[in-house]
Amino acid sequence: MTIGNIPGYYPNYASYTNPIRPSARPADDSIDPNAVNPSEKADEHSTDPDKIKKPGKRSSPEDCETCDNRKYQDGSDEGNVSFKSASHISPESAGAKVRAHEGEHVSNAYKKAAQKDGKVVNASVSIHTSICPECGRTYVSGGVTHTQIKYANEDNPYTKNQKQLDAAKFKGANIDYAA
Repeated sequence: MTIGNIPGYYPNYASYTNPIRPSARPADDSIDPNAVNPSEKADEHSTDPDKIKKPGKRSSPEDCETCDNRKYQDGSDEGNVSFKSASHISPESAGAKVRAHEGEHVSNAYKKAAQKDGKVVNASVSIHTSICPECGRTYVSGGVTHTQIKYANEDNPYTKNQKQLDAAKFKGANIDYAA
């Protein structure tokens, strides 16, 4: 199965001519359909989005001073994760590095649960994005990790009582009638 033109309708949209107004399509095929202004030469405009200044912005992403000076720092109380001191990350690699950093927090939660005979019930990571006010580039602005660890506490009187209630509730629930 292929995705493309539907046979019999408009097999090639570029060669379609308007039967009512045949002059609606220009006869000269040398005009670039992707050009913003066909009368200007194509080599005058850059196709790299980092070199183009967006309307209403002070600079292009390539020349953005705000993006060049942006720093990331961890705000948690865990000592064995990256970014404890503020450091610069390029906007292109910020997503991967922030995800890896938040993954360190998840890994620490699993280690902590294993050390104290607990179980990780939930671990979720949220990655946040923002838009640079100077150049308009979308960048990863940070992340948050939420973890829940459940610990088995045998000494707790509430846990003992809960186990007794569960035992009374499930007595006779599984009966082998064949015996």
